[in-house]
Amino acid sequence: MKGQDAVMSDHVPTVIPAQLGRFFEDFEVGTVYQHPFGRTISEADSTWFTLLTCNTNQNHFNAHLAQSNPITGGRIIVNSGLTVALVLGLSVIDMSQNAVANLGWTDIKLTHPVYIGDTIYAESICLDRRESSSRPEMGIIRMKTRGLNQDGDEIVSWFRSVMVPKRTSGIGQDYFPVAKTGPLAMPES
Repeated sequence: MKGQDAVMSDHVPTVIPAQLGRFFEDFEVGTVYQHPFGRTISEADSTWFTLLTCNTNQNHFNAHLAQSNPITGGRIIVNSGLTVALVLGLSVIDMSQNAVANLGWTDIKLTHPVYIGDTIYAESICLDRRESSSRPEMGIIRMKTRGLNQDGDEIVSWFRSVMVPKRTSGIGQDYFPVAKTGPLAMPES
């Protein structure tokens, strides 16, 4: 064991550079990306988002009034703007972390109600990938994204297009600072 420790202290560690997301070359048409995070919606999330956006529909924050809503079974329903924003946010790590522009959304469908306490997941499929005709260092990715609740019910879906740089553009790369104190190394024992 002592011999291994000695070897480790002389070993130059492998550095995995900071990088998030994908570049144009990384997308394949027909590939489904199950986004890694889920997010449980709290009452505070829903109320804050509703107040922040000045949405005065009391079905989002008034439990007494919500009891009369036959669609929700008397439960407070989460603001659909929050549902869309959350599913979009969950998809960013895979689909648009490196995007330089959102180009459009179409066909947003709210297909199942979302309630306080639901946990939301998202997945996307790459539908099309093409080089930009006006920006040779970029490509256009078209996808379909959908949100699912903890039971697997599809709650929302849409189509979206984003402009994503090619790896050769250098955009979104080499942003991690170089430490003035030198590289991180294994401590000596």
